[in-house]
Amino acid sequence: MSTARQETGPSMAQSAYLAIREGIIHGTYPPSSRIRERELSEDLRMSRIPIREALRQLEVEGFVATFPNRGAVVSQLTLKDVAELFDLRLSLEVLAARQAAQAVAEGRADDTLRRVVAEAHRATTAGEADAIRQANTDFHAETIAMTGNALLIATMAPLLGRIRWLFALTSDRDPHAEYAEHATLCDAIYSGNPELAGALAFAHIEHGRAPSLAGLADVLPPS
Repeated sequence: MSTARQETGPSMAQSAYLAIREGIIHGTYPPSSRIRERELSEDLRMSRIPIREALRQLEVEGFVATFPNRGAVVSQLTLKDVAELFDLRLSLEVLAARQAAQAVAEGRADDTLRRVVAEAHRATTAGEADAIRQANTDFHAETIAMTGNALLIATMAPLLGRIRWLFALTSDRDPHAEYAEHATLCDAIYSGNPELAGALAFAHIEHGRAPSLAGLADVLPPS
């Protein structure tokens, strides 16, 4: 049995958060299963304090629910949750694409998004599933960061984990098509054209809605 370390602080809590979140996304902690602080403390080799902080953040983001006398339980993602996530993305990510393009037009953007797309191309060509999912998540996260809109960034932060969860559940979708859409959207953003970027972002998200819901119909409960 591992001896838990006693370090605490934001970096430890963030490490715990990422580890537990990835465990949920990849099914190590399946829906409706209990997440025990003691076991996590031993597995992650850290004290329970950052574990508790991580679980609070995961509860806010909808990955776990906390019940009296039972503790934290992994949430069950539903088709309704996925549909609602697409609805939010159609509003917030389209706005992000428009504002990212505006940032380019005003000279406020760097080339980070291009580097993310380059990594997505590498991962897609190599067929590295985990790297593809990470690059796809990074694409959406960096588009949001490019806006410089603090409120939009804060609003989207808890949703990015859910988007990554969605990507993991729909990993059978054609990664080459996903990459091509991201590359086209990236070009539109760097052209500094908010209208084109917004339209392509809307089409990209809406294009993924029907196949995602259809592919998950036999995997997730309706609501």
